[in-house]
Amino acid sequence: MTWETAAADLATRVTHRSSPWREAVARIPRHVFVPTWWVADSGRWSLYEPVSEARWYPAAYADRSLVTRVGDLHADQAGPDDHPSGKPTSSATLPSLVVSMFEHARIDDGDTLLDVGTGSGYGTALAAYRLGDAAVTSVDVDPYLVEAARDRLAMAGLRPRVETADATAPWRAEGRFDRIVATVSVRTVPAGWLSALRTGGRLVTTIAGTSLILTAEKRADGAAVGRVEWDRAGFMPARHGANYPADASRLLVTAQEIDGEDVTTSPYPAVDVANAWDLDSMLGLTAPGIEHAYRDEGDRRTAIMAHPDGSWARAVSTGEEATVVHQGGPRRLWDILDELRSYWLRHGELPARGARVLITPEGETRLARGKWRAVL
Repeated sequence: MTWETAAADLATRVTHRSSPWREAVARIPRHVFVPTWWVADSGRWSLYEPVSEARWYPAAYADRSLVTRVGDLHADQAGPDDHPSGKPTSSATLPSLVVSMFEHARIDDGDTLLDVGTGSGYGTALAAYRLGDAAVTSVDVDPYLVEAARDRLAMAGLRPRVETADATAPWRAEGRFDRIVATVSVRTVPAGWLSALRTGGRLVTTIAGTSLILTAEKRADGAAVGRVEWDRAGFMPARHGANYPADASRLLVTAQEIDGEDVTTSPYPAVDVANAWDLDSMLGLTAPGIEHAYRDEGDRRTAIMAHPDGSWARAVSTGEEATVVHQGGPRRLWDILDELRSYWLRHGELPARGARVLITPEGETRLARGKWRAVL
């Protein structure tokens, strides 16, 4: 198998025949952007170094994300004995999702694009191939990622502008871009993105802690209006430094055993919240920052929640018995979850997906659907 054959096969899988992105996917050598990566192996991260094209190409041209950085250690800079701890902090996003985000942006030939979250550089390469180098600016907070992406883009014959920058900070290029596409998630849309967007321009991002895709077009008054799409996507939160702030991981472990300040029962069974995408998204809007763990041991299911503010909950469902809930800390996290599940039963659905969006010039993001409202 040649890389050209693998790339053409990938293009067939992730684009339709008339897609303006098909040729870019078929012509960009994705393997150049992912020479090595991390894989989860028996509960720890291990380095994957392809030793031959026969191992490299099938993985590099699969439609899946490849984790390239865990904690503050990039796979390029690691050895076979390294096993970093922490969360993934950069990856090469699965190609179908990159294409989907660009399609949500409704990019036309001749548009200028701000690509937020360079990462491996693969998405930047697709955009530069289609639009031309001069039309694409890509930014990432990580200097190493920017340097590596520049080199790998050059290997692919591409030279878009790639800069080291915290894209959530004020942006100096006012009204410069027709489109902004972020492959990192944000809680609220940075005001700098609106100022960098031309009137009539369109932005696409995801709301941090959710699978919600937000699209909006800039008005003449500096605000932007749009919607939460029915589609789903998940991206790492935008970083502002080398790693993410401390989270609730330790409390998540502790909460598996300790007794709660409150011990109650719930009418609902324990649920794997992280994999219940709509429920997880509503919880992410309502109480952002919660970490989750879940165990299914046949007749016994345990769901655990923890927040950096010290709040935690553990719910255990055994057979047909009522779910027993232990909770502690300043907030009752399982009560918040049960309120959302009650809303779902009363109304037949959760309201976030499909909601209207208004982003003020200052970046406040307002969601509305029917009588439901949320301000981020």
